Amino acid sequence: MSDNFLTVIPADPYWQPGQAQADHAAAMLSGMLPDDDARRGMEATWCENVEVVHCGTNLDKISCSGCAADLGTSDWWGETVSARHRDGFPTLLITTPCCGAETSLNELVYDWPMGFARFRIEVLYPNRGWLTDEELTSVAGALGHPLRQILAHF
Repeated sequence: MSDNFLTVIPADPYWQPGQAQADHAAAMLSGMLPDDDARRGMEATWCENVEVVHCGTNLDKISCSGCAADLGTSDWWGETVSARHRDGFPTLLITTPCCGAETSLNELVYDWPMGFARFRIEVLYPNRGWLTDEELTSVAGALGHPLRQILAHF
């Protein structure tokens, strides 16, 4: 059996909202879901440390934000993320192996989108695709912080 998720995360991986902000954003997102089944699968989660919010089998490519080199063809990304995870992600700052760009793991180009976060609102079986730009802006406004979205398939 496979699972599909629609997840929204703050653009700043370390930022977390208060309960009232999260509740307001979750209510806004709930109104964008097509049915009660999707609403039952929605959950807001706070984490002590940053976590990878992966897109699962949707991931096609990871590219350098500096030179567009494909970073998924080596073990560099996985090893780098694993090492940071063991340390609790105190930083996401990296130097890319291709061109030496100083960037963040969160700013690499993920084809399908992925990210890193200490807070997320996740919908299991959302029964819909991407949020529109207007919908994402509305949820971000309710949360009080810019958001990214991830569609995951596992």
